[in-house]
Amino acid sequence: MSAAFPVLPAHQISGEATSPRWLVEGLWGEEAVGIIGGEPKCGKTFLALGLAVAVASGRPCLGRFPVHTQGRVLVFAAEDAPVILRSRLDQTCAHFGLDLKTLDLWALATPALRLDCPEDCQRLDQTIAELNPTLLILDPFVRLHRVDENVSAAVVPLLAFLRDLQRRYHLAIAVVHHARKGAGHLRPGQALRGSSEFHAWADSSLHLRRKGDAILLSAEHRAHPSPPDLALTLCARPSSLALLADDRCAPAEPTPDPLTPCDRERVLLALRSADEPTSTRRLRTLLRLRTQTLCQLLKDLSHQGLVEKTPAGWRYPPCSGAPPAPPPDPSPAQLPFPFPDPPMATQGNGNGKQGQPR
Repeated sequence: MSAAFPVLPAHQISGEATSPRWLVEGLWGEEAVGIIGGEPKCGKTFLALGLAVAVASGRPCLGRFPVHTQGRVLVFAAEDAPVILRSRLDQTCAHFGLDLKTLDLWALATPALRLDCPEDCQRLDQTIAELNPTLLILDPFVRLHRVDENVSAAVVPLLAFLRDLQRRYHLAIAVVHHARKGAGHLRPGQALRGSSEFHAWADSSLHLRRKGDAILLSAEHRAHPSPPDLALTLCARPSSLALLADDRCAPAEPTPDPLTPCDRERVLLALRSADEPTSTRRLRTLLRLRTQTLCQLLKDLSHQGLVEKTPAGWRYPPCSGAPPAPPPDPSPAQLPFPFPDPPMATQGNGNGKQGQPR
């Protein structure tokens, strides 16, 4: 018969109660595992290498965020040839006036690393035990395995191995991972490609997305409040290239589209002109309205009894009851221009003067 698990009162748990600490303030928790995510070509690798240079040098990350724990960094760049990795690191260091030779920054000199291969996991374990880094960066996750990222049962053991490394060796781990295409409307962590386990696993996560020409950074933390989104810029100079915080293009707060009477009448006109019920998708294409705006308009019109939703789509007028009366003409107070009182004379020649009798 198996023995019961040991237990103890919570107040007897050893260790001082301290607030969670930062590796890089606002960006990454101390000894945190997490994701640097975003769609392709959003600057994920630039952000990861900027984090590496900041921790190894003690300089503020992105030119703004203070480093609380300076230490050794180990990087594995699966998609970049060694010469490309060296060039990127040299360019990032040059921007901050640093010499790469003076930094405690290391790279795994192997062409492949697979977290679903027991031998590779054992070798990575041994490397971390000997090198004792403060931060491990793996870029990108898709090159570290051959399992189905959409299957939780396949992804969990890989993430559990990284969590075990973090706990045994007290280091932070940042994994670069892709976001799904067309997932810009989702919460950043939920937009990651594959299983939801990625989002659940992370203690700290940094997510990049493009909004026009701007790059926006969103940060999420398990033990810290999330800061507001931050605009970034890729600062290019003749001998340097680095990702930096950009106060000149701070992201504006999103505002919903106004529900104007014009939009309301356009929806009614489109449904009135249709020979059959029309789907929401079809209406959105015809009217070029945002989905949120169109759905709100249809909901309001439905509550007013002006349109009806059927299994085949939206229709006007509703099937039951008499057709709805057309909206009343606006009163003078509702018109966008002044209405004279008393009314203008009915006669005139168009230039504001009274017409002459014939």
